[in-house]
Amino acid sequence: MHNLVKEGVPAEDAWQLVREGEGELPAGDLILPLARFVSGERAPHGRTAAWFAPDDDPLAAAADVLALPLLAVDFPAFTDGRGYSVGRLLRERRAFAGELRAIGDVQRDQLHFLHQVGFDSFAIRADLNAADAAGALADFSAGCQTSWRRRQGRGLHV
Repeated sequence: MHNLVKEGVPAEDAWQLVREGEGELPAGDLILPLARFVSGERAPHGRTAAWFAPDDDPLAAAADVLALPLLAVDFPAFTDGRGYSVGRLLRERRAFAGELRAIGDVQRDQLHFLHQVGFDSFAIRADLNAADAAGALADFSAGCQTSWRRRQGRGLHV
C-alpha cells in the first residue's frame, strides 16, 4: 500500500497488506487477515498487524489482537459501510488505542466520516491521489452526529 493518508497528510507506508488466499508470507511488516493472525501466523521478519473483514466480529477480538500496533478494516466496495461499525466498535467498546486503518475501496468522500468514527489512517485506492484525498479531512468543520474523537476530547481535526 503506497497511497496512504496518515495524520492528515500523504505518508510512506512500511506495512504490506496480505490478502486472503495469498500463500507464503513475504519479509517485512505485514497486515494479515484476522483469521490467519488468530491461527498463529506472524510476519517472519518484521512486525505483524491484522485486518478485519466487514463480517468479522470486533467484540470477539482477543487481547493479543487489540495489543497490535495497527488494526485495519477492509472496505471491499465503496458502498459497503459495515467497516464503519467495525471501526467504531474497536475504538469505543474494545478501547483499541493503536493505529486504525481503512483499507480496500477507500475513496476521498469517505475520509471525513471514517475519521469521525475513529480511523486515523487511510490506504486509499491506488488510482486516487493521496494529497487530494487528505484534503477531505478538512471538508467539514463538524459532523452530523457525535463523533468518537469529540467524545474523547480530541476534536475533529487531524
